[in-house]
Amino acid sequence: MEKPVFTVCRADFLLPLSAPDRTRRIADGYVLAEGETIREVGPYTPEIGRRLRSQFGSALRIPGATPADNDAIPRLRGILLPAFVKAHGHDHEQPIIGIAKDEPLTSWLDHAVNLFTGFMNTQGDRLAAELGCSPRLATYRMARLCDIHYGITACMVHHCNYNKYHLEEIAQANEAAGTTMIVAVGGQDRHYLADLLDKPEDAVARLDAALRIRGLQRTSFCPGPDQVFSNSRLVLVPLKNWARQHGTLFHIHSAEEPKTTVWFQEAIEPGQTEVEFAESIGILDNRTVLAHQVNCGPRDVAILARTGARVVHNPLANTILGSGMPPIMDMLAAGVPVAISTDGSGSADNQNILAAARLAAQYQRALHQDATLLPAQQLLEMITVVPAGILGLNQGELAPGRQADWIVLSLDRPNLVPTRLDNVTENLLWAADGSEVDTVVSRGRVLKQAGRILPFLDGTTPEQIMTTVQTLSERFADYRATAAELKGTGAHR
Repeated sequence: MEKPVFTVCRADFLLPLSAPDRTRRIADGYVLAEGETIREVGPYTPEIGRRLRSQFGSALRIPGATPADNDAIPRLRGILLPAFVKAHGHDHEQPIIGIAKDEPLTSWLDHAVNLFTGFMNTQGDRLAAELGCSPRLATYRMARLCDIHYGITACMVHHCNYNKYHLEEIAQANEAAGTTMIVAVGGQDRHYLADLLDKPEDAVARLDAALRIRGLQRTSFCPGPDQVFSNSRLVLVPLKNWARQHGTLFHIHSAEEPKTTVWFQEAIEPGQTEVEFAESIGILDNRTVLAHQVNCGPRDVAILARTGARVVHNPLANTILGSGMPPIMDMLAAGVPVAISTDGSGSADNQNILAAARLAAQYQRALHQDATLLPAQQLLEMITVVPAGILGLNQGELAPGRQADWIVLSLDRPNLVPTRLDNVTENLLWAADGSEVDTVVSRGRVLKQAGRILPFLDGTTPEQIMTTVQTLSERFADYRATAAELKGTGAHR
């Protein structure tokens, strides 16, 4: 039996975000993990350092330590806090950043996402020969790299379009990266590209097949029908039944784009909003996670509160695509759990979850002309402990027994000087630019140290991943220049 490995980290400031006082701020704090689990958290003293060195000896891993640090745990110049949790994203979009940016959602889906995933699907063998791996695996690896860069160690990924046929590869990338992932397996049976339409039995069979993938320690699956407008009750009800039978979440995009939302009420399910339709067929409960829910009226908010459904707010994508912004303050006032996330890189152009949280607050404060809305503490919880609770993950706070996922943001940047105990949380949300993540630990394993992402468990290096994706994006640009226009999604039909 292997001896357990102990990992300890100490920093200028510690924000545990743990109950009962999530606002607690600690000067000179530390966290200790035994294997994948947090064992100790709190203020640091020289006595604690000597005890840890003596008790664990060579089994003690210390990010940032040098051979000269033989008596104490070195203090990182930074802020130690729980790693970020992303409750909604897509792991195939990094190669399409900057494409079809000035278009609404359904046009962008056809001109960027559907075209790109179709390109990988039809050109896969040729691309694999050039890249040395399948193009899909290349994109999934790149997405893991981007998450780690911004301090995200756990996520729910909406695996849609042609990607729904390639579940093993997204799991392969996640297992190698060392992050935690729930894959919401996409599907649609109406108002979408004809090549992607499912029969109910096909959508269920895809989930059954996912459960047979062997060797997964960090990856799980749940139903993730793409959009309410693109899925009828014939497929939604069986998928929700599957989720209930297997004890999983159920994830879907809802009311994201205004024209499609109006079209849904007028022509798809006349007289019903997407939330009203979802409630009428029995798919809303406290294990249902709705992404976006932008175009949302008071009746919808009341239904969400009554059924216990959760909402993931993606302000970067919602503003860039011109979709609008959801009534977040009404949702929160009604008791609807709301997490803040980034969506995919193709619509948001990055995975900077701190920027997403900041934008969420800026919009609501300007809209309501109220500077007290969504303070820094609440925003920080909406990208850590709140999404962890929505996803059912044992992380999002630093406390004994929680999964050992944490990050350190460096304070050696002009934009974060001065930082003190009284303004440390506020600086994270209002002064940081997101690139300050210096150290990332997931399940007790160091993924990023001194600002550099370490090689994945399969030996793939960040440099190899980025070079491969650069080549893939260039091949797609050539393909896109002569490809026929796609036009089959939602209101873009």
